Amino acid sequence: MERTKKVKPRDFAMEQIQWYICEHKLGPHAKLPGERELCEMWGLNRSTLRGAIRRLIEENILYSEKGAGTYVAAPKFRMHLQDVKSTTEAFRGTGNFLWTEVVKSYFKDADAFLAERLNIAEGDRVFCLKRVRRKNNVPFRIEESYLNYGICEGIEERSFTDESLFQILRNAGLTPDRGNEEIGISYVSKEEAQLLGISEGQYVFELQGITVDDKGRCLEFFRSLTRADQVQFSSILKRKG
Repeated sequence: MERTKKVKPRDFAMEQIQWYICEHKLGPHAKLPGERELCEMWGLNRSTLRGAIRRLIEENILYSEKGAGTYVAAPKFRMHLQDVKSTTEAFRGTGNFLWTEVVKSYFKDADAFLAERLNIAEGDRVFCLKRVRRKNNVPFRIEESYLNYGICEGIEERSFTDESLFQILRNAGLTPDRGNEEIGISYVSKEEAQLLGISEGQYVFELQGITVDDKGRCLEFFRSLTRADQVQFSSILKRKG
């Protein structure tokens, strides 16, 4: 005798929400009907519906704005690991809105770690920049840049909210040409979690690397923390020989 597997109320609600999105051809940032209407439509109680919405938010299918409602999320933004592009340049032409918040900028003397990576002497001046990037008003990335100030003096006068870092460097006569980077998993601190709008201890993608100009000089050591629910990284594999 076959037994029919009973669908959990939350799973049923998730299926109905996704069906509704498809049936009504709702695109990114389209608003869903209110909780009362959805509950009446499918005979659900509010706790079940809210549980389904929370799960779909975790899966990056929906997002919620406090006091405004629930919306269809945009697909994850894809970033290519091989590209020597700034985040601003990577977003250009994608239809996504990118907004930058400068958390802090300051000078420091290079310690042994930065001196090795920037190929400068310990004690040389380094310009440090920390920014939060928002995709369609959702914080998705913390970027820390440590710049060899000896070849970009005066850069601190520019607006890092309105301009791409790479464009600022180009305007200063420097050409970001190549680099290397490493990608791994990190777990956010309390401060990082607040900046990214996620829970403390949640995992993120961590990238570290350097950017070199067309004369072989190291311009920048960078470190970034990127929300895994907002961005996916891609890479092109090539066979040698």
